[in-house]
Amino acid sequence: MTATLALEEGIADAVAFGRLFIANPDLPERFRLKSTLNPLDEATLYGGAEKGYTDYPALGPQLVQR
Repeated sequence: MTATLALEEGIADAVAFGRLFIANPDLPERFRLKSTLNPLDEATLYGGAEKGYTDYPALGPQLVQR
């Protein structure tokens, strides 16, 4: 089930994408373009450094699937 469907059918009042946003700071655009998502590097989560928070690649023309 998609988040949109869950909201439309009243199954959920809200949907969160926390972990997806960490790896994909441009997540709404990726959803809109039906693009691939960056995989989350769980080894860098909550490690106290910038690795894993600021170095995920942004959506570029090479990643857009039409």
